[in-house]
Amino acid sequence: MQPPADLVPLPVDPVLFRQVTGRFATGVAIVTTAAGGADHAMTVNSFTSVSLDPPLVLVCVDRASRFHGAVLDSGLWAVSVLGAGQRAAAERFATRGRPLEGQFADWPHHRGAGTGAVLLSGSLATIECRTHAVHDGGDHAIVVGRVLDLDLPDPDGAPLVFHAGTYRAIA
Repeated sequence: MQPPADLVPLPVDPVLFRQVTGRFATGVAIVTTAAGGADHAMTVNSFTSVSLDPPLVLVCVDRASRFHGAVLDSGLWAVSVLGAGQRAAAERFATRGRPLEGQFADWPHHRGAGTGAVLLSGSLATIECRTHAVHDGGDHAIVVGRVLDLDLPDPDGAPLVFHAGTYRAIA
């Protein structure tokens, strides 16, 4: 069903928009890639599965972030799904403008076999991807990845959750 042709969207208050969408509890992940001789990372809560056949996932990346250019240049990226004890990592990799060199020094990690991207040790799950498609999402790009490899390093761990503008753990 098509909306009426004369429908004019009402202006949306961006502060209220963030408050409303923030009521949807999400998991937290770190997405990584390697480009231009450097490792890049970004904390996300806009990550989801898309398809089982073929296996696809997506992540939304702020076009203004340096991660945006890096992930598009590389075409290979990885996701580390964070557990409740990894809040400090989530906060660190959410910090804009941090130095790239040595950014993983305080976080146990290894490189994924499928992508060479950094995976955080102790994560609940890891997924490695090759970019399958990129779609316009306003001030974000919707990056869809074809799953190359995955693992469950801590399948019984409690997840780190983001709700109403703060990190939480499920009791």
